[in-house]
Amino acid sequence: MLSTKRFALALTIALIGAAPAPSPAPAAPAASAEAADSVTQQTLTLGGKVIPYTARAGTIVLENDKGQPTCRMFFTAFTMNGVDPSTRPVTFFYNGGPGSSTVWLRMGSFGPMRVQIPDAATAVNAPFDLVPNQYTLLDTTDMVFVDAPDTGFSRVTGAGKPTDFYGVDQDMRAFGQFVSRYVSTYGRWNSPKILFGESYGTPRTAVVSNYLENRGIGLNGVVLLSAILDFSLDWDVNFTPTAIGGGDWAYVLYLPTEAASSWYHNALPAPQTTLQALLPEVQQFAMHEYLDALAQGAKLSPATYNDVVAKLHRYTGLSESYIRQSNLRIPYWRYTTELLRNTGKTVGRLDSRYTSYTLDRVADRPAFDATDSAIDAAFVGSGNYYLRQILHYDTTLEYRGIYYTINRQWDWKHNGNVPTNTAQDLANAMTFNPAMRVFVAGGYYDFATPYYAAVYTMNHLNIAPELQNNVTYGFYESGHMVYLHPGSLQQFHDDLERWYRDVLRH
Repeated sequence: MLSTKRFALALTIALIGAAPAPSPAPAAPAASAEAADSVTQQTLTLGGKVIPYTARAGTIVLENDKGQPTCRMFFTAFTMNGVDPSTRPVTFFYNGGPGSSTVWLRMGSFGPMRVQIPDAATAVNAPFDLVPNQYTLLDTTDMVFVDAPDTGFSRVTGAGKPTDFYGVDQDMRAFGQFVSRYVSTYGRWNSPKILFGESYGTPRTAVVSNYLENRGIGLNGVVLLSAILDFSLDWDVNFTPTAIGGGDWAYVLYLPTEAASSWYHNALPAPQTTLQALLPEVQQFAMHEYLDALAQGAKLSPATYNDVVAKLHRYTGLSESYIRQSNLRIPYWRYTTELLRNTGKTVGRLDSRYTSYTLDRVADRPAFDATDSAIDAAFVGSGNYYLRQILHYDTTLEYRGIYYTINRQWDWKHNGNVPTNTAQDLANAMTFNPAMRVFVAGGYYDFATPYYAAVYTMNHLNIAPELQNNVTYGFYESGHMVYLHPGSLQQFHDDLERWYRDVLRH
């Protein structure tokens, strides 16, 4: 309905005749969902040296066995100009979820630009601070950041169906085809190739590496950031002493992360020590006295029970009463709500350095992750700005930072089995290609994929002892997204540059 003023104006124009219409301004080109690739020339200055590079934001079309299009997978590639691609490594980056885009790695880790946010604090609102990234790996490797099907700007299309992509093995085939088509399209068959997966991207890397190796696409190395390969050690149901599979292992392997978190928040009852001195002591206790005590169940003697209670109090800061009521077994989500309960705050799951207020002061599980509430707007907002305004990828699509439908519909069976275990896939790839190197990275404050579970898994790959020498570890005073902590990002960057040099020598 017209307002009174607008109605009066319309009536006046009708009575006296409309004035000649001004010439219309030239229309902007209409954006479409299926946008063309955008290619721009950029420069970055590192250590006083100007690095010219090409940024490409675009898609690779996947096809089924009949040659029909099934998915448009979106990527952003940053390739240095003026270098020989046959000797220049290319690294494929992706996040996990399942259901997550790669906005987190693209905007926070090693791309040529990154968003700056407060460390372990609530992020500021827009406008966000997007800066040249002094920690980029562009001087070491070309980088391709890939969004999984139906995340980011990637979309299942044509003859494709969600069930073709929403699953461990289905996802493996999609990423395997993407890598093959990318190296074919852009002439990178002779380039050294590295896969870099974060979170669920690490079991993806394990299966994709095995998939590619068995199809003649050899890999020089893989990076597993915040790794979880064997879900029987982290499956939600395993937080019970009678669970089939992991059983008490979850309590054992999460304990070092709990101790690190309590240390960070000054919640330990004993005088403060260094984290580097504390964690080996906790790991020793967890793998021996604590594991043995849990295994004994009702046969545990009262004296040993009391000793374990006292040490759990010492290493977590939780009250002995709470530990006894929990029968020595505290799921990580109860720990994150109990540690700072008296302050009305919970600690983050992805990064326990972050805290947030809680409405339900007696809940045993946080309503949301304090890490998400602090960083999501900055990453998604700056990511959209970067892709649309700086890289000029012109599309009407919504950028799906996280698409929860995928996680809810995910087929967790791998080779027909659950819980998902992809450790053997990595072992197979390392054995098939004994020159392939592995870098395992993680944060001490990560409850999503605890670092000590990754160590345990890597120590139980059942590979030849000589191949264990191909595994390098890097653990940092940060959380799931190691790069959120500037000091850890710098250390991670330096460790990776040394690792790349070693990889390229073999």
